[in-house]
This record gives sequence, structure tokens and C-alpha cells, in this order.
Amino acid sequence: MPGENQGGLVAAGPNHLSLIDPASKALTLLEPHFVLSPAIGAVLMSASTVIVALNAPLLRRSLK
Repeated sequence: MPGENQGGLVAAGPNHLSLIDPASKALTLLEPHFVLSPAIGAVLMSASTVIVALNAPLLRRSLK
């Protein structure tokens, strides 16, 4: 049902956002001169969206 699990999404959001900074700091420590092109970043974000969209039906089936 639409809106059924909005509380879980709201609760999980800050947890995911709090992991961005440590991940970027770890990458900077490993390779201080690493610069990601905005175009490559956009491709990676798009790929991530596709993966999540493909994974959602699989998760839904496994929860039934």
C-alpha cells in the first residue's frame, strides 16, 4: 500500500546520510588527489538508482 512504510524511510534517512562524510574522508585518506568527474558521478548515481529499482521487486517477493 502506498505510504505504508514512510516511517521506516524517514527513520533510515539520517543513518544513510551520516555515512557519506566518513566514506568521503576514507577515500581522501587513501588517495588524496582523487577527483571524480561530475559526469562519472552522474553515471554512478544513475546506475545506483537502476539497481535499487531492480532490487525492490525481489525484496518484495522475498518478504511475502
